[in-house]
Amino acid sequence: MILYPALDILGGAVVRLSQGDFERSTAYASSPLAAARLWASAGADHLHVVDLDGARQGAPVNLDNLRAIVDETDLDVQFGGGLRSLEAIDAALAAGASRVIIGTAAFKNPELLDRALESHGNRIAVSVDARDGIVATSGWLEATELQAVDAVRALSARGVSTIIFTDVERDGMLGGPDLDRLHAIADVVAGDLLYAGGISSLEDLRALAQLDSPMIAGVIVGKALYEERFTVAEANAVLCT
Repeated sequence: MILYPALDILGGAVVRLSQGDFERSTAYASSPLAAARLWASAGADHLHVVDLDGARQGAPVNLDNLRAIVDETDLDVQFGGGLRSLEAIDAALAAGASRVIIGTAAFKNPELLDRALESHGNRIAVSVDARDGIVATSGWLEATELQAVDAVRALSARGVSTIIFTDVERDGMLGGPDLDRLHAIADVVAGDLLYAGGISSLEDLRALAQLDSPMIAGVIVGKALYEERFTVAEANAVLCT
């Protein structure tokens, strides 16, 4: 299982939101590149970058930060936030992302997802962000009527090879993951599943690893790493055993 330190960019700073609320953000670094270098030096191989400005505005804002991170580190970077057109997707890949994450557009513009999959295949991931099991879109600001399990099942059937499931209610709260919900999602996914939301300790990571689901390929961790509840090396030791 791969560890993805989370690097969320808002107003040029690295922040973490509580339950996806833009009014409840905590800044952890003033430079995205400095934060990326920190995780690289700590032993991370992968990075999960979200352009929160782009998520709110509907188009990427932080491609320069993405480009700098890719150019200045050896990290494998997946990037999302505001990718709601094929041009935006192409621009993020051209800026160096190894994989891009489509969120809102996957649900509001299915044709775009089909075109992206046709053009870029497994370099396309879809983010399924849910509150109480219901998909949320537009930077987690809008609720839909779609059950997350149904969304994951449908996306897998359409050929999406990587799905990122975020439990928005737990994200940034350090309360631990909802293992039952995650297990239900893992049961219907056909490709790789990455999980985010509530990770607070090495015990949480062990619990994920002990689910023993071959579909759970990675975990995205933010606040717990920034607040030094465990190190990258300690996390990797748990996830790779």
